[in-house]
Amino acid sequence: MSACGGTFDEEALTAQLQEVDSQTQAPDIWSDQERARDLMRRRSELQEAVSTAKSLREAADELEVLLEMTREDEAGAVEELAAALGRLEPKLDRIELTTKMTGKHDLANAYLEIHPGAGGTESQDWAQMLERLYLRWCERRGFSVEMIDEQPGEEAGIKSATLLVKGPYAYGNLKSENGVHRLVRISPFDAQSRRHTSFASAHVYPEVDEEVDITVEEKDLRVDRYCSSGPGGQGVNTTYSAVRLVHIPTGIIVTCQNERSQIKNLASAMKVLKARLYELEMERREQELDKIKGPKKEISWGNQIRSYVLQPYRMVKDLRTGHEVGDADRVLDGDIDGFIEAFLQAQAQQAAGS
Repeated sequence: MSACGGTFDEEALTAQLQEVDSQTQAPDIWSDQERARDLMRRRSELQEAVSTAKSLREAADELEVLLEMTREDEAGAVEELAAALGRLEPKLDRIELTTKMTGKHDLANAYLEIHPGAGGTESQDWAQMLERLYLRWCERRGFSVEMIDEQPGEEAGIKSATLLVKGPYAYGNLKSENGVHRLVRISPFDAQSRRHTSFASAHVYPEVDEEVDITVEEKDLRVDRYCSSGPGGQGVNTTYSAVRLVHIPTGIIVTCQNERSQIKNLASAMKVLKARLYELEMERREQELDKIKGPKKEISWGNQIRSYVLQPYRMVKDLRTGHEVGDADRVLDGDIDGFIEAFLQAQAQQAAGS
């Protein structure tokens, strides 16, 4: 198995972590914002890998002791060994799953948006059921959840919800849930107890570093100084106090002539320029995030990624991977790891074949 481009060698990973730690302690670390963020991301990856390696070593040590006890026919050793293997199996499954998460943002926290489709109360109730599914899954997996926004439905359910799921590989796991989810059941809101089909969408995207340091290089800036025009008194329009800034790479032009002092006008113009550049950077990041999110599909028939059928039979099936589970109640209670693993496996096979 691999992590961060290498094996789960605790000693080697610890050495790499110490090296990265020393780099992050450099006094000029934030002089290069992009490099600093890359180092912090790498540090998080290595911390997670070291923790995993330590867990594996401790498990191996425990198994070695139990095996020795079994060889010596100590009472209860076989049962203890079987129990230890039972505890280790889900850990190994989780580690194997993590090795398939190699995307740039997979380690990040994840925003999860849930929206009902058409259908009023019926779909809003399904959206709340889907929200509960993910909250239970987060609880099972040890992820913390911050409720960013939740709009309750008029009669039942929710009109929308936005959650921030925090923990290592939150996005790497939840990206498999991105799409339309379909529910078939006997409606609790239908007096005639008819079967209804409802839709709700889960939209998942990573939490990205929002810190933007706007640095204006001197070589990218042209500063024009000229006499102010208009009202302001004799001192304003008889001295070269007005300032025009031209940001050459973007073509943004900012002028300021409100102050009598050229220094004050220059400072004000720089503030405006940085604000304009910040806005431009936010627009660029939004476009990049849209590429990551992918296109939003209509929350309706034919666009679903997964079907949850409670009537006339009980089954949950993922239409992308073919993975299905007969115990629908278990899935609705948050047991979706099988679906996540199937998606990541299919994604890894597709990447290997391309």
